[in-house]
Order: sequence, then structure tokens, then C-alpha cells
Amino acid sequence: MNHLKQIAAKLDEHGLDAMLILSDPGEYYAIGFHGEGAVVVTKSECRYFTDSRYIESAEKQVTGAKVTMTTASAAQKPLVVQAVEELGIQKMGFEDGYLTVAAWRDYEKALPCELVPAQRLLNTLRASKDQEEIALMTKAQEITDQAFDAILKFIQPGMTEREIAARLQYEMLCRGAEKMSFDPIVVSGPNGSLPHGIPGDKQVQKGEFITMDFGCKVGGYCSDMTRTIALGEPTEEMRKVYDTVLKAQLAGIAKARAGVPGKEIHNAAAKVIEEAGYGPYFGHGFGHSVGIEIHESPNANSRDETPMPVGAAVSAEPGIYLPGKFGVRIEDVLIYTADGTVDLTKSPKELIIL
Repeated sequence: MNHLKQIAAKLDEHGLDAMLILSDPGEYYAIGFHGEGAVVVTKSECRYFTDSRYIESAEKQVTGAKVTMTTASAAQKPLVVQAVEELGIQKMGFEDGYLTVAAWRDYEKALPCELVPAQRLLNTLRASKDQEEIALMTKAQEITDQAFDAILKFIQPGMTEREIAARLQYEMLCRGAEKMSFDPIVVSGPNGSLPHGIPGDKQVQKGEFITMDFGCKVGGYCSDMTRTIALGEPTEEMRKVYDTVLKAQLAGIAKARAGVPGKEIHNAAAKVIEEAGYGPYFGHGFGHSVGIEIHESPNANSRDETPMPVGAAVSAEPGIYLPGKFGVRIEDVLIYTADGTVDLTKSPKELIIL
């Protein structure tokens, strides 16, 4: 899998002769390979430079680009300079969202061409997932759903948050996950008010909520889901908060479709939480784009006015967090279409009581 043709097709629109890609996610999007290398994309030719650790795999896996091994005497930057000269590049875009100031200065000094900030070129392409990308994310989510079903049979009072987090990773890896999308979040009871709390030695107890936020990668693409469950009978307040979060998520999903700005989607969910009296306890966005990275763009938050493109993969994850008491978050990942969304997440959302 690679997207070299799509990147090349966008060069004229951005007034570029070429695109220089140095970031790990950019490299993977361009050529479907992780090699800590450099990709140069032009309309006529693409070149990829990587070192001896990756060259054998690159020569087998990378298609659509000329692969060259870097060495001590033919380092990456001089090879990029050579490509610029041989391909007649005058204006070359670079990933200003990833390249450090120091690296940019080095390349600007070395390259005999103009370097132009062009993160938007890649971001726009990556925002709309194609069918191959969606298939990988669907498989990753299937594994994640299966792990959730398995963890429900595993959790017992007295287990620590850390034990549950470790088991979630085990369940996903056993089912074919390459790695985790991120370190799993497992928080219980009062710790649930920490949206990004770190699993610790706290033991889960009867009468508490347990919030689990986790996902895995398949083919380099992420899944992401959150479920909050009750261990033992919840209180009336716990049920009210859970029901409010679920209604907010469904309201956001109902508003979501291609062409709608992320801000409007977020506001549809936030309104439900606000009207229920919990507005101050929902402090993050309704959702973020997911793909090669767990956080991409555009986003469904209170600030993003970008209309969602067809093929966007965006989380739907409102939450309410009551300090010192508990928290609730429910998260799915949606694929945006012209008519609405397709929900990749199949795990049940009604309150589960163990």
C-alpha cells in the first residue's frame, strides 16, 4: 500500500515540483513502509532513501519508488540534494508539522531549491481514508471489540487497573494486533475523573465504574474505543451520568456527516451534556481523526470549523468527569459518508453491569 500517486497529483495545486517526506507517519502513508528514511515525490519519479537496517525489507516491500541505501559516504541529505539536482526541483514542500527547526535549517542550507511548508497537502489526503485504509481500521476494530468481550469475562473485584490494562493488551496481541495504538487507559472509581489517567495499583471495587480506553494497530492503522462499565450495582447518579453521556454521543453521531464542520458535531453533543447540568465536566472535544496516528485531523471539537470530508475516520467520545467521584466516557470510531456515518465499533453501548 502506498499513496505516491495521490501525493504527486496534488503538487501542482500547491505550486510545488516535489514533496520531501521525513516523518514516520508521512513515510508510512507515502510508501507503506517504516524505515526512518526520506521520500522525495515528484510527478515523474519518486525516490526513497533508507539505511542498512531497512534496505533489504524496503527493496522487497516498497513499490513505485527507486530505493537507495544510505551509507557513511552517501548520507541521506546529500542523496536528497542529488535528487533535487537530477530532477530539476525548484520548489519542494516539506512537513512543517513534523520537521524540527534545526532539521529545517540544515535542509534549507543544503538544498539547492526553495523549501515550502506543505503539511496541508499530506493532511488533506490523510483526512480521507480510502477503502484499503478503512479495511485495515475495520480489522483493528474487530480485534478491539473481541478484546473488550474477553475482558468482561476476566474482570473481578480486587484486580488492579494495571492488571486489566495488561490483559487488554494480551487479548489484542493474541488476536493479531501488531501493537497498541497507545498505552491503554484503565481507571476506576475516583480515578475515572481523569480522562487520561494512568492505570495503577488501585484495586477495582464493587459499586464503581471502570473506564477502559484502548486500541490496536493492524497494517499500520489504529483502532480506538472507550467503554465504561459498572462493577456491581451503580448508584442513581452513576446511571444518570452514563445515560447523559450516551445520549450526547448519539446526538453527535446523528449530526455527523461529510460536509458538516467539526464544531457543529461537537456542539450537538455538548448541548445534551449542558442541558443535563454537567456542562463544566465535559472539557475535551467530541472527537479526533484516527488513522496511521491515533490523533490526526480534522477534529470534532468546539474550535474546528473544517467541514468533514468523505472518508474521514473520526472518534465519537463525549465524557463527563466528576472530580473525586467517577467519570464516564463512551467512544466509537465513525467513517463519514455523504449521508451520515458508518460506525466501525460494534461493542454494545448500553450500561454493562458485571
